[in-house]
Amino acid sequence: MKFLLTAVNAKYIHSNPGLFSMRAYAKKYKEHIQIAEYTINHRQEDILADIYKQKPDVIGFSCYIWNWNIIQDLIVEVHKVLPRVPIWLGGPEVSFDADLILEKYPMLTGIIIGEGEVTFLELMNYYVERKQSLESISGLQLQSGKTPDRELTDLSTLPFLYENLEEFKNRIIYYESSRGCPFRCSYCLSSIEKKVRLRDLAIVKKELQFFLDNQVTQVKFVDRTFNCNHDHAMGIWKFMKENDNGITNFHFEISADIINEEELVLLNSLRPGLVQLEIGVQSTNKKTITEIDRTMDLDRLYQVVDRIRQGNNIHVHLDLIAGLPFEDYDSFIHSFNNVYKMKPEQLQLGFLKVLKGSRMQEKVLEYGISYLCKPPYEVLYSKWLPYEDILKLKRIEEMVELYYNSNQYTHILPVLEKAFRNPFALFEALAKYYEDRGYFTNSPSRAYRYMVLLEFASIYDKEQIDLYRELLTFDMYLRENLKSRPEFSLDLAEHKDVIWQFFQKEEENRAYLPTYKEYNGRQISKMTHMEVFHYQVWEDDVSKILIKSKEPYFVLFDYQDRNPLTYQAKIYVI
Repeated sequence: MKFLLTAVNAKYIHSNPGLFSMRAYAKKYKEHIQIAEYTINHRQEDILADIYKQKPDVIGFSCYIWNWNIIQDLIVEVHKVLPRVPIWLGGPEVSFDADLILEKYPMLTGIIIGEGEVTFLELMNYYVERKQSLESISGLQLQSGKTPDRELTDLSTLPFLYENLEEFKNRIIYYESSRGCPFRCSYCLSSIEKKVRLRDLAIVKKELQFFLDNQVTQVKFVDRTFNCNHDHAMGIWKFMKENDNGITNFHFEISADIINEEELVLLNSLRPGLVQLEIGVQSTNKKTITEIDRTMDLDRLYQVVDRIRQGNNIHVHLDLIAGLPFEDYDSFIHSFNNVYKMKPEQLQLGFLKVLKGSRMQEKVLEYGISYLCKPPYEVLYSKWLPYEDILKLKRIEEMVELYYNSNQYTHILPVLEKAFRNPFALFEALAKYYEDRGYFTNSPSRAYRYMVLLEFASIYDKEQIDLYRELLTFDMYLRENLKSRPEFSLDLAEHKDVIWQFFQKEEENRAYLPTYKEYNGRQISKMTHMEVFHYQVWEDDVSKILIKSKEPYFVLFDYQDRNPLTYQAKIYVI
């Protein structure tokens, strides 16, 4: 008997920890369980053919917001080619209207509702041993009706998923140390489960050590609010600090305003790049925050993010959601500028998704919300935000993604912002510039986007075009040792002799690059880059950058020594 657990992930680098957890929990039947993972970019015909070739006796599909459209099509087609094979569904996308889904797809055998580990074990027992009926298994929605609810699982009883890391080669490792969330945000499904359950700290440490010993590149915690329990969070963060292997990075989703002084001190002491934090701000409109049942002290949040950033050791990712109640266009501008002011490494501008089972779904009429009837159920408009404004924000989101979140324009943007009344206005104007020139349809290449930004700057701040040329040149070389010189960069012909003399001298005394001792001057000149500037473009103080020097500056870019947060090369002002 073969039970084929099937996942359709958003990207190849993703995996489906839910399916692997179910397989691990049903270990006694492991020989009967097979996992098949695909992505939403696979052709449906190819997925169907592969499933058919595996000749399963039972099929289970893991259903999420990103794959539900594909899964619905596959249900119908799989049933055509494997008409006698039972088909099961599970996951958050099918747990809240399971009866309606079974009515729509009568070829389905049933749906696993909520947590799947214990239910799946009993389902395997049914198919392998045939000693019980489906109606006796809790946590199922069958064509004949719903069975009793399944009690929540003790997380410490769940086995470790990752003993065979070969299955996850070149993929993100997801890890779960808690389930549930103490907060009640109306747009989030985590608010439905009021009880927070923690995995035993001793077990967590043992499993994290496994990742460290195997030098896993990144471990992404999927805990909804990792730091909701102080002792749990501190125990894990201390363990990571004490056992840091210098390679592994850990990602956490946290609530910033509940972080205390002890946690801040510890976070500021971590190796740069050891931890990255994702913080959901969502809105800084206090009326909006209250309406969505979100608990957040905004003043404390600003203070905490500032303290974290002062450590210069943690990648900070801040989230905003457009389309929330009481947040109109002007209010969103205010929220955006407040978050932008906190200078996160990434600013995620997302859009409200009206999820099945959420309290937000219950209030769509009250809020005048219209949203896509198919996944991702994204807001089209609300009482406060018309569709036209949503479309504008979509275009602005793309500009933020390309020019801010890429971390490729970190020195030109703070200067260019000064030509606009606020940061949002910069991205708003940039979006209009892209639209007017058709760049949203014919997207410029990564290299040409620098030239596009220079053309844009020449319209809004023409007097400082020479400064913008240097800032773009600096930003480009900061990330990459370019093979061909940007066309907007200054001609270095008159400085070639001085630059070559530097590398010859560096070959003799290694004053700046001691780690290059096995290379000669010519080799070093190719492995690094020296550039000439007339402005102090590397400064954080914009007032200093604006001052042009009478004499040129020589700046050396060392690509073997990079910032672990930004991947920027180390620089030396010669």
